[in-house]
Amino acid sequence: MRVWIDADACPKAAKDLIVKFALKRKFEVVMVAGQAVAKPAFAIVRLIVVPSGMDAADDYLVEHAVPGELVICSDVPLADRLVKKGVAVLDPRGREFDERNMGDRLAARNLFTDLREQGQVGGGQATYGERDKQAFANALDRIISRLSRSEP
Repeated sequence: MRVWIDADACPKAAKDLIVKFALKRKFEVVMVAGQAVAKPAFAIVRLIVVPSGMDAADDYLVEHAVPGELVICSDVPLADRLVKKGVAVLDPRGREFDERNMGDRLAARNLFTDLREQGQVGGGQATYGERDKQAFANALDRIISRLSRSEP
């Protein structure tokens, strides 16, 4: 079992939760980033810094993550690529990406991108709070349990 993290954009609180789960359940964590980020000092955690460039970390994740593994990311186009490959994907706020919701998630993302470009809406996501952490922990537990049951 392996959990990948799109580490450039993942909140520290979510990364900490993943490491806590990994230590308890004995799985590997691979953080992929386009620049150096803080890596927890545990042998089960690896940090891969990819060469800089547009979507380099995304491309690395798509190339290396396989079905039966989980990727943590909030990037909707990246999630779409991973879901099409059969990889489980969860955002740091506890929302799972899957075949059933991917079309809606892409459409919403594209709509908000267009509205931001037109100046009709501003900013990004709200602050990462306790409710987000709890939703993420619950979803992480559920998905890791599901993936562990399906291992040979």
